[in-house]
Amino acid sequence: MDSITSATAGIHARSSSAQPAIQAAGLTKRYGKNLAVDRLDLEVVRGELFGFLGPNGSGKTTTIRMMTGLLAPTDGRVSITGIDVWSDPLAAKSRFAYVPDEPNLFPKLTAWEYLRFTASVFGMSPDAYRQRAGELLQIFEMTDRADELIDSYSHGMRQKIALAGALLHAPEVIFLDEPTVGLDPPSARTLKTLLRRVCDNGATVFLTTHILEIAEQMCDRVAIIKAGRIIALGTIEELRQQGGGNERQSLEDLFIELTGEAQDTALIEALTPGREHRSR
Repeated sequence: MDSITSATAGIHARSSSAQPAIQAAGLTKRYGKNLAVDRLDLEVVRGELFGFLGPNGSGKTTTIRMMTGLLAPTDGRVSITGIDVWSDPLAAKSRFAYVPDEPNLFPKLTAWEYLRFTASVFGMSPDAYRQRAGELLQIFEMTDRADELIDSYSHGMRQKIALAGALLHAPEVIFLDEPTVGLDPPSARTLKTLLRRVCDNGATVFLTTHILEIAEQMCDRVAIIKAGRIIALGTIEELRQQGGGNERQSLEDLFIELTGEAQDTALIEALTPGREHRSR
């Protein structure tokens, strides 16, 4: 059994219930007159690797923060494995992990100390903690640096430790906001393999990313959000049908077409020095 298989073996849904892993109904966030998220309805099933995509300022991070109980919605509700995040927050939060795009770790702890603290929060036994922490540190190639202070780590190394902490207690649902930012290509590939194994074992991953190739390669389904509303939802093939049925169309092309970002692309091309000369 390889290290990734061993580390993900315990990550599985605790129930065979048909209850969705994530369910949002009418989820809304308003800041004064600005509607950041507009009556969002969404269901993510157990075992799904789900991509949540959108332009900057579209409402992605606001949605995740409401789903994880960090930001109170103006209206609507969200549940994790059937547990309402706001009416029963402790029970809901015991079922998921969240890694933001800028992980806020404890810089004066070592990686081992941080993982031990995380394990204590979730009531893991010392034996289970040591085994899983050791496996995750090995997967992310951090074993040799695990006794050093997090304060000395690069951004990519901190991202690895944050991901290890999120996976430590084998959560049923994992929220990841731009998880590959700061990772080198080998680490990003390891993460992709790890997340696929996690979902194959029955857990659910909900991630945002600006790297559309990653979403296209990894995700079972994706949702594209713009101005706080979901404008497209489905598998890559289903999105291609929504975009005109071109079987060779990439997710990047679909994203640009569906969000209207092509206007920005045209502007960049128009402002590129030497464009007139090259076009002759």
